[in-house]
Amino acid sequence: MGSLPLSRVFKGCLHAVKKTTLGVRDSHCYTLDNNLLTPAQRHFYEENGYLVIKNLVSDEDIERFRDEFERICRRDVKVPGLLIMRDVSIAKSEFVPDEKAVMKIQDFQEDDELFRYCTLPQIIKYVECFTGPDILAMHTMLINKPPDPGKKSSRHPMHQDLHFFPFRPADLIVCAWTAMEKIDRSNGCLVVLPGTYKGSLKQHDYPEWEGGVNKLYHGVRDCDKSAPRLHLAMEKGDTVFFHPLLIHGSGMNRTDGFRKAIACHYASGDCHYIDVKGTTQENVEREVAEIAKTEYDIHSPVILKDIWAFRSRLVKGERRNL
Repeated sequence: MGSLPLSRVFKGCLHAVKKTTLGVRDSHCYTLDNNLLTPAQRHFYEENGYLVIKNLVSDEDIERFRDEFERICRRDVKVPGLLIMRDVSIAKSEFVPDEKAVMKIQDFQEDDELFRYCTLPQIIKYVECFTGPDILAMHTMLINKPPDPGKKSSRHPMHQDLHFFPFRPADLIVCAWTAMEKIDRSNGCLVVLPGTYKGSLKQHDYPEWEGGVNKLYHGVRDCDKSAPRLHLAMEKGDTVFFHPLLIHGSGMNRTDGFRKAIACHYASGDCHYIDVKGTTQENVEREVAEIAKTEYDIHSPVILKDIWAFRSRLVKGERRNL
């Protein structure tokens, strides 16, 4: 076997040093010992790639986020750079400007009220267990999964979030995803494949669904349907933290109501951008570039890392590479 390139060896050593100096690394590779996570919690995350913390966000905060979302949907407030997404079945029909027409909002980092979620002290103290003390909010979203119209379009295919991210290392990235109400299989809870975060980044494409697939809902090609799946039933305020390589998705919303969750992907200040050309991520770069040109009237060439540099916002500590 040939020797590794010096750059890879250096980056691996640097990663180990960072993990060691920021906390006690001991036998754990994916979490830091900063006296918050119990040994059992660290072991669970190391084995599975996710961790649920019960009742982490207050009802009062969740209602404030819900109110702000409704204001955005009514167009009472306009947020720079915000992307509003609609279910494929709704986008082709007549609708009025309210929350029933909106499936998801992304990039709310310029909305002070919603961005407050990303800075909640009880969220950040857990994020630090995975990223260290220098933290950037890279991707913000509020999901409003609609009642399924009978075409199964409310599903989200099984995917890995790293497919969309042109920054590394993956082990210094984590998502915080908070249920804004009781979520279970009836309204489309998260579905995870425990332990899959230890694998590689897979090829993603649009699934061939008869009822259509929502914009940017890429899924793992040839996902192993026999792999053990776990449905994460959560109460209002519960928050799951998970690794960007964890394969996950969500099922249909079979209820009459909208299923809401708010989330942010965080990255360490030690992460760096990569060029995705020549990789499995080229397809998402092309699509995101087209959306940027349409939504933001950008005519110059756009690459994926330009979009994420625009989306990112410092939460704590120092911004170095992102």
